[in-house]
Amino acid sequence: MSSSDFFYGIADFLQWTFGFFEWVGNKFNASMLFLGFFGLFFWLNTQRKFNNKAANNPSKLK
Repeated sequence: MSSSDFFYGIADFLQWTFGFFEWVGNKFNASMLFLGFFGLFFWLNTQRKFNNKAANNPSKLK
């Protein structure tokens, strides 16, 4: 076994492991975008409820 066989073996292994990224593709980015928008709308809805509660309570300092 020569050293080139060893290094080609390492290269083949790395190409096989990086094939995972081909399978993932853009799924991770799309899921993070969806999660970000979901979090944004959830927080905006929660903030709206807090604002309505504060507006209806005249004893609180605004």
